[in-house]
Parts: sequence; C-alpha cells; structure tokens
Amino acid sequence: MTCTHMEGLGPVTRSGKGCVECLEQGMRWVHLRECLVCGHVGCCDSSVGKHATKHFKGTGHPVMKSIEPGERWGWCYVDQAMVDV
Repeated sequence: MTCTHMEGLGPVTRSGKGCVECLEQGMRWVHLRECLVCGHVGCCDSSVGKHATKHFKGTGHPVMKSIEPGERWGWCYVDQAMVDV
C-alpha cells in the first residue's frame, strides 16, 4: 500500500531533542519519532510510553519519521506503510 498523506507536508519545527512526554514525566525512551505535520517528538512503540503512537491517536496526524542518527524512514499510521523521507 502507498501513502498519500505525505502530500502537502512541509518543513516543521521540531518540539525538542527528546520525547516531550517522557521528559515531562521523567521517563526514558528507546527511539525517537517526529511528527511530519507539527514537529512533535515522541518515543517509539518499543518505549514504555509509546508517545509517538499516542500523538497520532490524539491528533490524527498520520505520518512520523525516525530521527535516530543514520535512519531515513517514516511511517504512515493510517495506511500502515513505510514512507520515504
């Protein structure tokens, strides 16, 4: 399946250098994801908080990308598909 949710997305301002919610709650994360709609940084589903997925469920923003060094991929939650970033 291909994702059509990348259309019209432009540059965003990243919300910070770590998962916003984990930092607020004193939690640790495994990997970080950035919302391509608003720039919110959340933790991956391997992290206890799963804040990137919670961000999608709370906002409907469909596409996140990995912001881990050396990784260049994204994920569309709606289409359940990898996307090029």
